[in-house]
Amino acid sequence: MQFIRLILLVAFTTTFVTNINAQRRRPHGTVPIVNGIGISGGLTQFDFQTDNFETKAGNGWAIAGSATVDLPHKWYNMSYMIQIAENNVGIAARSPLLTSEEFIDYKIFTAQISLLMHVKIIGPYLTFDIGPMLQYNGDMELKDDDKEIYVIKNYESSGLLAKDISDISKFNIDGTVGLSAGISHFRIKAAYIYGFLNTFNKLNDNNLNVGNNISKFKGNQSMFVFSLMISI
Repeated sequence: MQFIRLILLVAFTTTFVTNINAQRRRPHGTVPIVNGIGISGGLTQFDFQTDNFETKAGNGWAIAGSATVDLPHKWYNMSYMIQIAENNVGIAARSPLLTSEEFIDYKIFTAQISLLMHVKIIGPYLTFDIGPMLQYNGDMELKDDDKEIYVIKNYESSGLLAKDISDISKFNIDGTVGLSAGISHFRIKAAYIYGFLNTFNKLNDNNLNVGNNISKFKGNQSMFVFSLMISI
């Protein structure tokens, strides 16, 4: 919660400073810098790139707010963005009697703040978006509590349970690339977000029983976001 409050404070501050700078008197004859505020919402597809677990990408939702800076005299624009998402992912596990296998669903709350460069491909109407992102992760929560005692696939011999892998690392550093297209106050956005840090690193500190499986837990986030943005 404190991290989310910090994100909101940063967003408010950057938006305020941007607006103040835009209102300063500019030299005669120069093209004005145009600022705006955007709100977007859409769908996510979330997965992990890992050798420890067998995973299945799941769908979720995302909402975001952004402060944009349109630079007519440059080949790029800039924006600050805050995004909150609820993501879903499936991990293969077996029932307690080890008789049947299925993907059990987890949900992960994420909060992200980013600084993006929008490279103009066709003026401001089509841009290539790229930039760094700081991310906060909630726990990887089981959507069905009745499956807490399911045994994770690849760890049947040690009896690693579905509830044992919920406590994932809380912070990540991401890179994001994507495209934005639109006119006036409406834009369609598609972005891919990759987590550079090991999301499962905290599991290595929890003294989990992994039997003869000596490989450390390692997984990198892979996330797609498809959204519609309305700006003013």
